[in-house]
Amino acid sequence: MITVNSDGKIMIRRCLVTLRPFRIFIVGIGFFTLCFLMTSLGGQFSAKRLGDSPFTIRTEVMGALESRGVLRKMSDMLEMMVKRMDVLARLENGSDFRKGEEAHFPMDRFHPVVGLMERIQAIAQNVSDIAMKVDQILRNSLLNGKSTEGRRDQCEVPRDPNYPDCSGKVEWMRARWTSDPCYAFFGVDGTECSFLIYLSEVEWFCPVLPWRNQTIAAPSTKPPPRVQAAFQRDFSYLLELIGSGKESLIFMKKRIRHLATQWLQASHKLEQKLDGKQRDQKQILIHIGFLTEESGDVFSPRVLKGGPLGEMVQWADILAVLFILGHTLKITVSLKELQSNLSVPPGRGNCPLTVPLPFDLIYTDYHGLQQMKQHMGLSFKKYRCRVRVIDTFGTEPAYNHEEYATLHGYRTNWGYWNLNPKQFMTMFPHTPDNSFMGFVSEELNETEKQSIKSNKANNMAVVYGKEASIWKGKEKFLTILNKYMEIHGTVYYETQRPPEVPAFVKNHGLLPQHEFQQLLRKAKLFIGFGFPYEGPAPLEAIANGCVFLQAHFNPPHSSLNHEFFRGKPTSREVSSQHPYAEEFIGVPHVWTVDYNNSEEFEAAIKAIMRTKVDPYLPYEYTSEGMLERIHAYIQYQDFCSTAALPDKSNGNTMQSSASPLRLQPNSTHLAWSHNSSSSSSSSSLPAWPPINSMQVWVSDAGQACTSACQQHGLVCEPEFFKFINKKEVFQQLSIACDSTESEMNHLYPAVAENVRECYLQKEPLLFSCAGCSTKYQRLCPCRDYRKGQVALCRDCL
Repeated sequence: MITVNSDGKIMIRRCLVTLRPFRIFIVGIGFFTLCFLMTSLGGQFSAKRLGDSPFTIRTEVMGALESRGVLRKMSDMLEMMVKRMDVLARLENGSDFRKGEEAHFPMDRFHPVVGLMERIQAIAQNVSDIAMKVDQILRNSLLNGKSTEGRRDQCEVPRDPNYPDCSGKVEWMRARWTSDPCYAFFGVDGTECSFLIYLSEVEWFCPVLPWRNQTIAAPSTKPPPRVQAAFQRDFSYLLELIGSGKESLIFMKKRIRHLATQWLQASHKLEQKLDGKQRDQKQILIHIGFLTEESGDVFSPRVLKGGPLGEMVQWADILAVLFILGHTLKITVSLKELQSNLSVPPGRGNCPLTVPLPFDLIYTDYHGLQQMKQHMGLSFKKYRCRVRVIDTFGTEPAYNHEEYATLHGYRTNWGYWNLNPKQFMTMFPHTPDNSFMGFVSEELNETEKQSIKSNKANNMAVVYGKEASIWKGKEKFLTILNKYMEIHGTVYYETQRPPEVPAFVKNHGLLPQHEFQQLLRKAKLFIGFGFPYEGPAPLEAIANGCVFLQAHFNPPHSSLNHEFFRGKPTSREVSSQHPYAEEFIGVPHVWTVDYNNSEEFEAAIKAIMRTKVDPYLPYEYTSEGMLERIHAYIQYQDFCSTAALPDKSNGNTMQSSASPLRLQPNSTHLAWSHNSSSSSSSSSLPAWPPINSMQVWVSDAGQACTSACQQHGLVCEPEFFKFINKKEVFQQLSIACDSTESEMNHLYPAVAENVRECYLQKEPLLFSCAGCSTKYQRLCPCRDYRKGQVALCRDCL
């Protein structure tokens, strides 16, 4: 008989009495075993399901061999535990300790111990049986795997003329498939068949293998059901979508709340104007790339320090418009959120998305565009037609076309995306090659307008410039202005007055938006120092009854002579701080003078003091105007439809025996003939704006189409270039062409009149309203426009 000392007896007694933790441990072992078996066996059976990748079997089988060993170890461990429990039981049965303590520890406390041992024995037996079954399953799997392996080894690269890039892509995969974990995520394992399956079913460079399920790679041709959009007017959900955590987001939410009443009134007006017209609801992703940490987010920390707010003003208004129009929105300001919403596979961004893109439209900026390209792989090229890029200063076609920009010196850090130029959306309508997005200014009712007119201080000026650096070197004309007006500033400072601000200026510091509006309502003059360019503040000042005074630039500022514009994808020449205010509003609300000419500057101050103006806001910068414009873009702009693209095989993109264009009586231009027999068929062409608004003019040598159309009270419309890019148009305009060539040049179609050579455009992405040369006279497609809404023609809504 085994002898045990008293300390050992006490230890055994406590173990037997306090078995609750041990029970938990045993239950845990059983649960772990069950989960392990479900995972292991589930992996084996999942490899057999129709449609699963056959090249995952090898990995699963190898892993299952390890699983079989683990099961055996677990079985052995449980058997060992049973033996040790038997030893403990024998110790307890043979001791005198139990007899002496029986009164204190009733026998029913020990019955669970016997039952527990029986359960452990049963679990051990079950694990042993399962291990044997798993072993049998794995042997069958290995046999099946060998037959599949034989079929994999028989894969050959298909020679299909419909897939000319297949062999080259396979070669690349052989050498580089380990360069990105995303390939393994999609099942690539280094075998020839895994390459071909990936290249045919995930990408689209190879035909689907004959022995694969042919429906795997077949794209769904059934479009999702259309849902009609309804106006939304409860901003609480939108504000929740925007989130918080950044000063920039807080600013946007404050702006939306502040303008909520104005937005609601505008939505009712547009709803009445549309008169029940059906609108498709879109799934829209909004990714504000410049606010992501990966792009640096230089804006958020400067919101409360006088930094530029123009971009955030515009983004806040874009969010409000898209929400009010009734579309479903997702808003992201981080790369992680972007990857999640796009279903980006793990890895370095070389593979396509794991699922078809669930969004009809994506609104982003240049930073977001770069992030999407880095992480969407081939899907970026496939879906880029759905992207809309918020682009403050615009992107001209010559900079957008990668090959052309590289060959002709137009390549910059921001261009070469090969998008349709209309996908770039600007803050002001300075280039018709892009779409005009805009923003809104605060609107006044009649009572507020009358109050402003009666309370204006005729000798009060507010300076446009919240950063002290803008004031540097401006003392000369500030001294002249101080002779006639009390000057106010809103320059940010923390503790000490900025030395750049003269002592005679009353500086209020950085003001909240509503206080800044009140200051503008009192002031007579809002004066700019030449920077920042094209911001929203001048329009806000004019809307509050101020006269805006700005500097004329001679020579105009551009990427050729000014550091600020250097690297931007545009050759546009800026003749003043705010060209839109100068060209579209003008005197008496806007005065543009040479600040270097003291006499001209002082004369302008005197004239402004004598001038009375009413608050004025262009319709396109009202809430209704922006809602109307973006509604039209969403419903009618389509850059994904191949039917809307011109035939690139030749320059004749509108073949017909009888052209619907007719030479006008003064023999200077062509216009659409509404009575033409071919006009009805041509008007059904997939074009927006409607082509019956088109006129064709010939520019002067050295004149851009933008200027040529404006000269005739029209707007250049790049969508119409594809209809006039043909030899017959030259003939209708009585232009003699000794030769006609088709080439890539952003100035074509055009004529070199001195040598009578005519040129057609070979690349549709290079159709451009911008650009000029003294060598060419350009064919310019122009259209009419709605009063106060230059982005839309009269029949565009």
